[in-house]
Amino acid sequence: MSVTHFRELDVWRVSMELARCTYEITGKFPRDERYGLAAQMQRAAVSVPSNIAEGNGRNSRREYIRFLSIASGSIAELQTQIQLACELGLTDKSRIVNAQDLAERVGQVLYRLQQSLGRNLRDGSRVPGPGSRFEEQFGGADTHA
Repeated sequence: MSVTHFRELDVWRVSMELARCTYEITGKFPRDERYGLAAQMQRAAVSVPSNIAEGNGRNSRREYIRFLSIASGSIAELQTQIQLACELGLTDKSRIVNAQDLAERVGQVLYRLQQSLGRNLRDGSRVPGPGSRFEEQFGGADTHA
């Protein structure tokens, strides 16, 4: 079965795990960081799976690539913030290592997905989205969207 929904994408699943991990890390930050670095890290972490999902829901491969690019930028931002939290001693090393590993994994898969979609951009094929299952089952476009 082909991937037709963002929830089926491994990169989305791992990015959700990274977001949960980020919330666990920032939940242990000192109270005075609640609206500083903690909030920035949380926004960046949530941005990644959100942009993957939004891009997947678009009807254009070019738009999908654009949203994956935004997610990639958020991963770079989050990796910087994770490193800063480590250097400031705001959390223990094991939590940081896990978050860094997850962020690296998400970044690599996002890059490969962008490259793959970019290569296929010339063939004019449509991005698989939520309507794809309807088309596979009933042989036509979902006009009830």
